[in-house]
Amino acid sequence: MDREARVFAESHFRGLEGCLPRRVGPQLDRVDFIEKPDSFSYADFFKGYLLPNLPCVFSSAFTEGWGSRRLWVTPSGKPNFDYLLQNYGDVVVPVANCGVREYNSNPKEHMPLRDYISYWKEYIQGNYSSSRGCLYLKDWHLCRDSSAEGVFTLPIYFSSDWLNEYWDALDVDDYRFIYMGPTGTWSPFHADIFRSFSWSVNICGRKKWFFFPPGQEEALRDCHGSLPYDVTSPTLLDSRLHPMRDHCSPPLEVTQEAGEMVFVPSGWHHQVHNLEDTISINHNWVNGCNLANMWHFLQQELCAVQQEIIDWRDSMPDWHHHCQVIMKSCSGINFEEFYHFLKVVAERRLLLLAKGMGPGKVEGGKGTRLGPEQAAFDIGRIAEVLESVVAHPDFQRVDTSAFSPRPEELLQQLGEAVAATTSL
Repeated sequence: MDREARVFAESHFRGLEGCLPRRVGPQLDRVDFIEKPDSFSYADFFKGYLLPNLPCVFSSAFTEGWGSRRLWVTPSGKPNFDYLLQNYGDVVVPVANCGVREYNSNPKEHMPLRDYISYWKEYIQGNYSSSRGCLYLKDWHLCRDSSAEGVFTLPIYFSSDWLNEYWDALDVDDYRFIYMGPTGTWSPFHADIFRSFSWSVNICGRKKWFFFPPGQEEALRDCHGSLPYDVTSPTLLDSRLHPMRDHCSPPLEVTQEAGEMVFVPSGWHHQVHNLEDTISINHNWVNGCNLANMWHFLQQELCAVQQEIIDWRDSMPDWHHHCQVIMKSCSGINFEEFYHFLKVVAERRLLLLAKGMGPGKVEGGKGTRLGPEQAAFDIGRIAEVLESVVAHPDFQRVDTSAFSPRPEELLQQLGEAVAATTSL
């Protein structure tokens, strides 16, 4: 990030009201296609898509040097089963059954990759049908489970990735995934975890995306208040089941070709279908541009938990603590861990500014490219959200006595850094 982009971004957020989630502007009728890497800078992406929270598609030219596009794919453009078996055959992977609905998702099992590829071959030979159902390998943590060196290169547009930076620092998890499956596999209607951004690259195959801007999903709720499982289902046309459906605009439809890269903005609900045998690499990520969305989502999640067990509020000791425990079990994070997430990123940015790191230097083993302008922007965004966190009544009930630094102390450090960088 350069100085001009930082000033532009800070002006953008001053125009918003505090830590409220952002909604898109006018209804879009198409998704922009970015064709040439040489003529599209980080600042172009940051100002044109990341800040306004709009989707776009990058051409296959952006990924043509990836090892996975060369090694995981046959000359005819199909998955290279032999290579995958030779290099990853014994890795245990999660597999979802697309033909079985479990709430608004699909049940999963785990199996060695070689067993999944054996199923996939049989599925193709059976004219894309099997008594075992339509199985989809989803959420395989390749980067966590084995070496991903040479598989892909993190695009600079997505390099400010706090979510994976945090989990890499803890060395316990990540939000980098491989998906692969035959024609007909699909992901039901959803918005990404924590209201993160995501990016998805087709290593081979084609996908059909259905995008709904933030807020549009509310008109898709059924008469019981539930979101749909499948937005292509004819049941959505039944006005008795979906009385608000007419208030929802048609989705933005995108067909993603092999090698192309889709940017999914924060809070955009979407549904994705594989039109061919497909392999994709996908990352979820959070940074200063959607941090407020994440915080708003976590507040909503806690409210939902509290509402669910409200009848036990007076009789259950430490009711508020139990709400936080249940929230973490259901959502993967609670207010305490959100503070630690902010703290880890904030301390790394403060250290970076103290060192005076120059633009473009790689920070850490995962290739996060940060400069002082980006660090200053990040600190400002963390300070604004942390101020809201510290003031929240439910966070004030969290025992922070063992936190180091204490939230108020960290907020003061960030405020001093913001003042210092603003005067530069």
